[in-house]
Amino acid sequence: MRPFREKEWLLSLLVGSLFLWLIFLGNSPLRDWDEGTVAQVAREIWRAPVGSMRWLYPTLGGEPYHNKPPLIHLLIAWAYSIGGVNEWTTRLPGAVLTALGVPLLYLVGRLLFNQIPALFAALAYLTMLPVVRHGRLAMLDGAIITFFLLLLFCLLKARQNRRYALGVGFCFGLITLTKGMIVLLLGGIVSLFIFANRQLTLLTNPYFWVGMLLGNTPAIAWYAAQWQHYGSSFLKINFQAQTFARLVQPVEGHSAPPWYYLIELLKYGFPWLLFLPGGFYLAWKKRHTTWGCLILIGTIVYLGTISLMRTKLPWYIMPVYPFLALAIGVELSEWQHHRFKTRILAIFFAVIAIAGLGGCVYFTIANPQPALIVMSIVLTISMGIVAWLIKQRDRRFIPVLFSGMYLVLALLMSSRSWIWELNEAFAVKPVATLIRKHVSPGTTIYTSFSYGRPSLDFYCDCKVIPATIPVLQQMWANKSYLLLDNTTLTTINYSNSTVLGTSEDFTLIAPPNK
Repeated sequence: MRPFREKEWLLSLLVGSLFLWLIFLGNSPLRDWDEGTVAQVAREIWRAPVGSMRWLYPTLGGEPYHNKPPLIHLLIAWAYSIGGVNEWTTRLPGAVLTALGVPLLYLVGRLLFNQIPALFAALAYLTMLPVVRHGRLAMLDGAIITFFLLLLFCLLKARQNRRYALGVGFCFGLITLTKGMIVLLLGGIVSLFIFANRQLTLLTNPYFWVGMLLGNTPAIAWYAAQWQHYGSSFLKINFQAQTFARLVQPVEGHSAPPWYYLIELLKYGFPWLLFLPGGFYLAWKKRHTTWGCLILIGTIVYLGTISLMRTKLPWYIMPVYPFLALAIGVELSEWQHHRFKTRILAIFFAVIAIAGLGGCVYFTIANPQPALIVMSIVLTISMGIVAWLIKQRDRRFIPVLFSGMYLVLALLMSSRSWIWELNEAFAVKPVATLIRKHVSPGTTIYTSFSYGRPSLDFYCDCKVIPATIPVLQQMWANKSYLLLDNTTLTTINYSNSTVLGTSEDFTLIAPPNK
């Protein structure tokens, strides 16, 4: 059979990524925190009357929303106008944008080295659990990665055709309109790469400067509009509280030691983590090449910066995965079957196969889910074959590894367990159904639950505020609705009130005369 042409590989990567990112996309409720917040902001944009300028001045619960620029929120609002308000339309824009990053990474790889490592890098990126999972959520990070990959493509392509330098500025603008000041970090990586790789002719390219001017004008205009409309309050919240404060203090208690992201890689990076040391070693040996320079600068600068930040959240690590995928692609393409290396890899993959067998037993007995049982069986068989092929020093372990990981991820995404954080607290949809049945949209409700949940606010279309028992008693006296857990219910005197219903161990109480 003739080998695939480049366009055929691109099409295959696009179809494969879209399938993996869109399969059963709406089968699970929205997650706290980002998904619930993003969905609320998008719905308020969608609901706003024509001419209200809500698309320019977004709100959250009727209050100005200063956290992030509204590009993704606008795309979700547009999806709502076509397909209605639901989980699938909420996640659709981000999922599609993230999926486009797979063929884009292949194109970037083709500009850095030949087809085989480029293809392996794209396939590794396609089958990384954090990339797939977070990319399917209604969050901003997957879109950021895709815009950054498009920026790198334009930057590298500009060496062959100067006009591609136009795209660099437009990609910077898209990144800024998506997640604000992260553009400074990504721009710093690009600048270091340009100087280290001696691509200084870009700075004399008029297309580059025209692109920077035209591409960043909308972002600058948006920030100027917010400042003009809200004044110093916007600057304090967006720049100070939500951006630069995260560098020097843990915002909302999200603190962790500097090695936090290394642990994240260890938790979710297998099996690709096994090939990273070799990939980085090759990048260091070839650090004077374009690809070696890009991998080292991108990984070290980005991972080092977020590790030193005081605020730490799991998804901050997302933009480093393309650099890791490039390193993995190079390592797989130049895989050498030294005896020691082969033995260690075979042992690791045998352990993964045994873990899959354990998962099969667990999902059969403790948490029966057919998709997860089949997923565990596929993991055991594929990783077992990979271990045997590596032991035989057979390079055919590479396609088996890619296909096995793709099937495993497809089965995980078809289950209802791909957002495992939903099990950390009560299910919001039954409680929201109870609230919607008895309470008008936009009503403020006070709850005994320990923290606010944006997903609950989204589903019930009300504002549910956590409060202490004294505050709950005061709010009840002020004729407010209460949502109480069973323990708190016994400590509050709610006589003359009406119990509207119970769900998920929470009771909704209407105040007197309601």
